[in-house]
Order: sequence, then structure tokens, then C-alpha cells
Amino acid sequence: MGTSIERLLWSIALPGFGQFLNGKLIKGMVIVFLEFLINVQANFNGVIISSFHGDIEKAIAETNYLWLMFYPCLYFFAMWDSFKDAGGGKNSYSFLPFVSSAYFVTVGCIYSSTFKVFGVLLGPIWLPILCVIPGVSVGFLLMKIIMKKNIEPF
Repeated sequence: MGTSIERLLWSIALPGFGQFLNGKLIKGMVIVFLEFLINVQANFNGVIISSFHGDIEKAIAETNYLWLMFYPCLYFFAMWDSFKDAGGGKNSYSFLPFVSSAYFVTVGCIYSSTFKVFGVLLGPIWLPILCVIPGVSVGFLLMKIIMKKNIEPF
């Protein structure tokens, strides 16, 4: 389990690194390439910097949402894939927290230019990050319900 957590954490740092550590070099190169492509096209690093500096309006203006929409699925897939390949997630539904998070974070991206929390616009970094919490929670809840009902995997 320690190895799978290590791979998961490296994938959080940069999608594709977990695959490299798992010896899946081609898959890792494809994921790193896609991460860089989406990152550059979405202007993601500039958006992160503006968001961390508190300039949410600038972050929103800098974001290419058509590209940013791809990022959550790639990010959470890379995490799940490296975790699974390293032996983590032994049950058939361990993918659910990752998939659910990808959905919730994508919806967070969609609404990030207009959605306010307590009157504060969070923008394309902070709202999607906050959406990870309900995403993981719903995924684990679904996993628990399905396992309790003993539903067979697909």
C-alpha cells in the first residue's frame, strides 16, 4: 500500500510521474505531454499565479476554459491509474472517488467565472479545488453503498 500512495502523491505533483515510477514509460510520457499541452493552452500556470496573488478577475480573463475543461479528467485519471497500477485500490469500485472528483472539479471549472461563495468570486483555481471535497465524498459514499448492496462490477 505504501508504494501505491507514493505513486498517487507523485501523480498529484505532476500527472505522469506515478506512471514513470510504475515502469509505464510510454503511458507516463503521453500523460506528461497531455498535461503540458493542456497547461500551456489553458494558460494554467499564469492562472494559478494570478489566483494565488488574489487577482481573481485577471485569472478569469487569462483562462482558456475550452482547454481547462480537459484538465480535471486527465489529472484524476493519472492519479487513479498510477495508484491502481501500483497495487492500490483492491476493490472493484476504488475508481469512484477519482471519477466523482473529476466530474465535480469539471463542474467547478464551468461555474468558476460566476459562482460566488459568501459573495466572493473564487475563480478557476479555488472553486475547482474546493469541488474536490464533495467529489471525493460522493465517490466514497457511492463506493460504500454499492459495496454494502453487493452489486457486481461492470
